[in-house]
Amino acid sequence: METATMMCKTAMLMLIFIVTPSNASMNMQTYIVHMDRTKMTTTTSDRWYESVIESVNELLDQEDHESGKPKLVHVYKTAISGFAAKLSTKQVESLKRLNGFISATPDEMLALHTTHSPQFRGLERGKGLWSGSNLESDVIIGVVDSGIWPEHVSFNDIGMSPVPSKWKGECEEGTKFSKSNCNKKLIGARAFFEGYEAAVGKINETEDYRSARDAEGHGTHTASTAAGNLAYASIFGLAKGLAGGVRYTSRIAVYKKCWSQGCASSDILAAIDQAIADGVDVLSLSLGGSAKPYHSDPIAIGAFQAIKNGIFVSCSAGNSGPSSSTVSNTAPWIMTVGASYLDRSFEAIVELGDRQIFEGSSLYVGKALKQLPLFYGNTIGDLRAAFCIDGSLKKNLVKGKIVICQRIITSRTEKGEVVKLAGGAGMLLINSVNEGEELFADAHVLPASALGAIAGKAIKAYLNSTNKPTASITFKGTVYGKLAPLMAAFSSRGPNHVGLDLLKPDVTAPGMNILAAWPPSTSPTELKSDKRTVLFNIASGTSMSCPHVSGLAALLKSVHKDWSPAAIKSALMTTAYVHDNSNRHILDVAFSTPTNATPFAYGSGHVNPKKASDPGLIYDINPQDYQNYLCTLNYSASDMALFAGDGFKCPRASSTMEPGDLNYPTFVVNLKKNSKSNIVTLKRTVTHVGIPNVTYTVQVNEPDGVSVMVEPQVLRFKKPSEKLSYKVSFMQKKGFRVQDGSFGVLEWVYLNMYHVRSSIAVTWT
Repeated sequence: METATMMCKTAMLMLIFIVTPSNASMNMQTYIVHMDRTKMTTTTSDRWYESVIESVNELLDQEDHESGKPKLVHVYKTAISGFAAKLSTKQVESLKRLNGFISATPDEMLALHTTHSPQFRGLERGKGLWSGSNLESDVIIGVVDSGIWPEHVSFNDIGMSPVPSKWKGECEEGTKFSKSNCNKKLIGARAFFEGYEAAVGKINETEDYRSARDAEGHGTHTASTAAGNLAYASIFGLAKGLAGGVRYTSRIAVYKKCWSQGCASSDILAAIDQAIADGVDVLSLSLGGSAKPYHSDPIAIGAFQAIKNGIFVSCSAGNSGPSSSTVSNTAPWIMTVGASYLDRSFEAIVELGDRQIFEGSSLYVGKALKQLPLFYGNTIGDLRAAFCIDGSLKKNLVKGKIVICQRIITSRTEKGEVVKLAGGAGMLLINSVNEGEELFADAHVLPASALGAIAGKAIKAYLNSTNKPTASITFKGTVYGKLAPLMAAFSSRGPNHVGLDLLKPDVTAPGMNILAAWPPSTSPTELKSDKRTVLFNIASGTSMSCPHVSGLAALLKSVHKDWSPAAIKSALMTTAYVHDNSNRHILDVAFSTPTNATPFAYGSGHVNPKKASDPGLIYDINPQDYQNYLCTLNYSASDMALFAGDGFKCPRASSTMEPGDLNYPTFVVNLKKNSKSNIVTLKRTVTHVGIPNVTYTVQVNEPDGVSVMVEPQVLRFKKPSEKLSYKVSFMQKKGFRVQDGSFGVLEWVYLNMYHVRSSIAVTWT
């Protein structure tokens, strides 16, 4: 899970696991079954699905005596027309014979992917988006995650108005959760575990709560990041300040669907299904799996039904960076969010015995460590000791020393626990080249500092240069004014191999070392040996960046109540920026040498709340446009039924459309390496949402090796809501040597008031 130790579990995060059956259930597993509602033979869908299961049972009695009886797990009413059920492969084959059957998809287990971040993004109390009038309107953010700690100060309802009448949700009772745990702030709480228990077995209530109460910390953290109330916060005295969610006056509805071993996709779909029916305005999902075609992705399917109901959906991009083509949640109707740094750090300075000094990171707040002997397991040929794996360190070798530990394999704080139990005095946690200069701030159980690959290489060289290596660690606490934003190395990257004509992620937002609410029952490291309690914790991941954008969407809904989810998405994308606080291009910490981040890492750029509220122009997309886009992907009738409803037929015009014609706020151009006529022409339509009588001119920063031609080059708008279209052609220049990727920018500019910016990414296949 992406808690304080979540990025320590990177090897597990954003991987997808097929749910496998236990011996007790023989060859049975959970399937998500889509049915054609027009073939319904009973008065209610619930009764129809029960009759379908009964029909399968009858076929079972006749043909299959080995499998157990099929079991209904969920009934879906809004996200899709269908149900989830535990079935054998033979029962699925029997199901396919029934009138109304469309498809059956195996259930899968997915993984879960602040005091200063609002200020870093330019939000100020009483001004702009945080003005009183904007914050008074009722906006409901649905958080689909690991639950919530309802008693936390971030979720009190002091001074809030009554729950809006449009709300249709409930506060479900369960283990250590009652209706009284909800209030005017936390207006709904539900738990979904049927799919999880069908795959894993009954929830162990000594380790988790069979209710919406959060045992992980992840859900509490993300909910408070999006909409937590203002409260004075810190962790061990660090990061002191007034903490608040991005849209801190929003109502919160929690849908718990993640448990100790993951999140069943059938439960996720059930949570989205219920959130739509309950009446949320924004859905925030900090989770995902490997990218897949939209028709086999339950999150994409459920999110599409949400946007059809006017609900904005944001999802985390994943934590599998810096490898390319790792971005998940790639459907065009989802806002996919990458992670970047704030200008705040928690410095832990390391000085070697030869006076070399390196800046590291740590949340440890104890006394400094004077010069002590260094130990590194690799120097004695023990690879397990080099990674500080449990049982690998011998007390006679490490007692009283500072131990060097390589990242990966086990969690970062778990390595510190191993060192402490072996009698070590401190830890230097060093990156390999693959982890670059990423510096996580962790609440270590002993004096420790996380160091980048450059420092790691220098420390190893120092070890080989002396017989008596030593080091010291000094803790400087909270430091502001650092270079930011920077792209986090772990943030998943494009190109988007599912939708080759779509740039993903869409934007980046703060996701590194974010302070937010935390359950007091869960230690900041989540280690069983750690008995410390905190009310706020530092965590990192795209899970942390996603709710920032969810909160921003809620703010924009307050200002522009008539905007569609696509309009809000467009405003956030075209106003994003790609320069840091030194006015240089955003750097990527995945590399040890200064390297500019690309749109494959940040999409359109870092979100800019102030400008997003007044973007000038928007690229709007309605559900029909998305359906036409899916038609260009040559989806079958049953695939299209998942999104467009039963009986939908693609329009004739879609046969001449290309996927790149979707009215998206960015451009991805796929050129052929050996083609003699390498030219691609795309069309876009912009809607004027600013002041009347304005004229925009186009400005283009061409990608290397590509000529860009725009027609027309001037757009004149007379009144708000007016729509104008343009075409843009991309042509490879003669003699250009093909690269992996080339990037540019297209902007529509009005004076110095509006710069409507679209990233361009060109690839060769």
